[in-house]
Amino acid sequence: MSHHTSEGSTMSTSDSTNYVKIFDTTLRDGEQSPGISLNAQEKLEIARQLERLGVDIIEAGFAIASPGEVKGIGLVAQHVRSCTIASLNRTQQADIDASWEALKDAESPRFHIFIATSDLHMEHKLRMTPDEVLEQTRDAITYARTKVSDIEFSCEDATRSRPEFMAEVVRTALAAGATTINIPDTVGYTTPIEYMEILQTLYANVPELHEATLSVHTHNDLGLATANSLAGVQAGARQVEVAINGIGERAGNSALEEVVMALRTRKAFYGFETGVETREIARSSRLVSRLSGYPVQPNKAIVGKNAFAHEAGIHQDGVLKNRRTYEIMDAESIGLAHNELVLGKHSGRHALQAAYAELGYVVEGEDLKRAFTRFKEIADRKKNISALDLEALLDDQSRETTERFVLERLALRTATGETSQAEVSVREGETVHTATGEGDGPIDAAFKALAEIAATTATLREFNVNAVTGGQDALGDVRVVLEQDGQTFTGQAVAPDITEAAAQAYLRAASLAAAGTPNPIVRETI
Repeated sequence: MSHHTSEGSTMSTSDSTNYVKIFDTTLRDGEQSPGISLNAQEKLEIARQLERLGVDIIEAGFAIASPGEVKGIGLVAQHVRSCTIASLNRTQQADIDASWEALKDAESPRFHIFIATSDLHMEHKLRMTPDEVLEQTRDAITYARTKVSDIEFSCEDATRSRPEFMAEVVRTALAAGATTINIPDTVGYTTPIEYMEILQTLYANVPELHEATLSVHTHNDLGLATANSLAGVQAGARQVEVAINGIGERAGNSALEEVVMALRTRKAFYGFETGVETREIARSSRLVSRLSGYPVQPNKAIVGKNAFAHEAGIHQDGVLKNRRTYEIMDAESIGLAHNELVLGKHSGRHALQAAYAELGYVVEGEDLKRAFTRFKEIADRKKNISALDLEALLDDQSRETTERFVLERLALRTATGETSQAEVSVREGETVHTATGEGDGPIDAAFKALAEIAATTATLREFNVNAVTGGQDALGDVRVVLEQDGQTFTGQAVAPDITEAAAQAYLRAASLAAAGTPNPIVRETI
């Protein structure tokens, strides 16, 4: 596998009261977004980039979810050495044992243990009494401490919990050995001022909390996730739990790029710092978007393609005279360089390898041979290939090496007012299958033919097309989500022709559906 080079740890060892740890949950809470299912290699690719980005803690997954999750967390634990690696757990011994299996090779392992503390959750979800919650908290942390010393404890639905009871649970967790206490806004319900009051009350009720690290974890259901995270820091939290691009359950988590850049841009106001190398933010955003299949909205703060664009004439005039008139941040500070042209069809294998090395990827041996073949195929159809194209092609190639079905030929016939027809040939091992289909459009016709070959009854749930770069010859990046028996299967592909990319993405999703390999069944949120 090709991989990102690591430039060493940027994790601060400072115990300064103005240092805020960044706890990244892209690989756990972020992956719980509907339709996202990362395999072990994809988890590792993102984790390597998070290490390069300089986050302090990577929550790599929820080990008890599946054997595949244990494998993915384990791969991250083995190869990412300069970040703390965490795994989520309920207050059950089986969860903790699964996390230990996944984290046993980590340089710096952490168990993240949670239980609900609101009356609503205790009564209707857990069906437990407050005393039982206290007992499970104590027992789980005590057991976890026999394996690792770094224990984070979370009060699920904290912002709707009774302050007195939550204080009792936190006091119990600290006494049992928890070193970090997380107070999550699980359902995105609280507001910044209210959140500050909740945390200040907790400090008043549990003075010993000052000896531990207080953490905040916010959701964006009311669009307040980043504001709430920053309010938490102002109230004393020195760890913030975030996800790249703000992905996550429902409306998502607090976005890493928003929290980090707010603290950096308004440092004179907040007075805090992180260990994040902000020039890696744009690349991290692109990588997570590609591997998750979740495009970044154009007007997304910090990483949206319009974040540094100026349409209004008066704005353009001001920026030309002095960029600070309408830009509070420098685009280069997040690594958003111009999409310069890198290679063309006459470029050789060494030039391709050097271009990937400049982007931070090690591509060699058989990986380089396959990458060069794919590059030449695209270069014959696209005049110039940019850095973004190269990243997309490398990701597409990594998916290609593990797929069951490979598109050999796609022929389409379509005309206005007429039913579209498609003829497809698909290779499965040494066998080539051929089928035809009719539909309302060329892609619908192709999908029907491919469904016949893949022998799947899955229905199309999502179909998204995005351009990797601008211009008429931009590569099309297509994401397909199929649903079968209540389970979702995701496929993604890149090609100059969007119908070709759509067909390959459908085949990749159909391969998973045929094998019955959906997203993890067991999902928990804090």
